[in-house]
Amino acid sequence: MLIWDVLRRRNVVLTPEEWVRQHVVHYLITHRGYPKGLLSLERGHRYNQRQKRTDLVALDAAGRPLLLVECKRPTVPITAATAMQAATYNQTIGAPLLLLTNGLQHFCWRVNSTERTNERLTEVPLYASLTRE
Repeated sequence: MLIWDVLRRRNVVLTPEEWVRQHVVHYLITHRGYPKGLLSLERGHRYNQRQKRTDLVALDAAGRPLLLVECKRPTVPITAATAMQAATYNQTIGAPLLLLTNGLQHFCWRVNSTERTNERLTEVPLYASLTRE
């Protein structure tokens, strides 16, 4: 089965993880105001000399990461280990926000890498609230 991907502008295989990713993309665009052109799917990065890919990164107008999204299939529970995976990826990405979801549970944090703290948020911030000068 295939699903239309609005970011890649082509049909992709509808895996359980892709189902979650596509719902997050539509939620960010439709309900949180993230511009479609500033969402980057499966962006490559290096961590510990290994090539990794992020599920989704929302960027600001200058191309800096704002939000790192880690998607899991609905059958994968969100645990401390999955949160650690997202936090580890973010050490190289440097996004001030993390979103971890399996499509059923969603966790969003504001990350202060300087102070090495996390603040759990009740919802994903609106894009406009993140880009105000």
